[in-house]
Amino acid sequence: MYLLLSLFLISASFAQNIPGARQVSLCNSDAASSDDVFAIFNNPAGLPQIPWREAGIYYSPSPFGLSELKNGFIAYVEPTSLGAFAVGIMTYGYNLYHETKFLFSFSNQLYKDLFVGAALNYHYVSIERYGNEGSFYLNLGTLGYVTSDIRFGFNIINLTNATFGHVENQIPVTISSGLSINFSDLCLLHISLHKEVKFEYSLNAGIEYTIFNLLTLRSGISTVPLRYALGSGFHKNYFSFDYAFFMHRDLGITHQISLIFSFNEYLNRQKEIKAFLGLNND
Repeated sequence: MYLLLSLFLISASFAQNIPGARQVSLCNSDAASSDDVFAIFNNPAGLPQIPWREAGIYYSPSPFGLSELKNGFIAYVEPTSLGAFAVGIMTYGYNLYHETKFLFSFSNQLYKDLFVGAALNYHYVSIERYGNEGSFYLNLGTLGYVTSDIRFGFNIINLTNATFGHVENQIPVTISSGLSINFSDLCLLHISLHKEVKFEYSLNAGIEYTIFNLLTLRSGISTVPLRYALGSGFHKNYFSFDYAFFMHRDLGITHQISLIFSFNEYLNRQKEIKAFLGLNND
């Protein structure tokens, strides 16, 4: 019973749905930023901001001290002249209860300052002695620039209200919207509202500050459920390594890590994105 309760609470806090240690350390307040490869799981509309190929891996072997809750994600984005194509895979659980999810997304720049994206999901669950079930559903997102330093974002996960079998609400329908503000290319503030259908709204906020284009310090908070997070990121040349320290009111403390490999050497992600989109002079 304790394990089943833990599985439910972890899923409710969407730690297994939106990966990336950066995202976790910001309490997933970055719906309007979504500017790395893990955006495929959150707001795929952000992927065309990335001017290079990018691959990422996220792994949590024992969340809250429970190896049965282990989860991992991998993602890859390929920018083309037609738009950004991306693929992602999620795995979660253990031999008695296991979930696997495959995503394929396409996103494009409609105008200089407006992006849209969609992700097709195939979500498969297997439960010992109960069988297995799979379901297709769609995620949809938008992202836009109010100015070169203010972005807005909106996304819906499971737009098609899919479920497993004939039982309703087995796959949550969630809606997020928010703003990201660049006080400079080194300091970003994120604010978002998150709503899971049939549950209360959650206000999420996070801030990140980069030192010498090498080390980024992050912090986040969300209200429903009450969560706090701290984190850091280290970027050098092609690699970005991120760590998150995450505290859930009911489950306690856990740690998350992720690694991103960019197929292009860069110094500062925000500067590169602005240059790519022609926003440096706004």
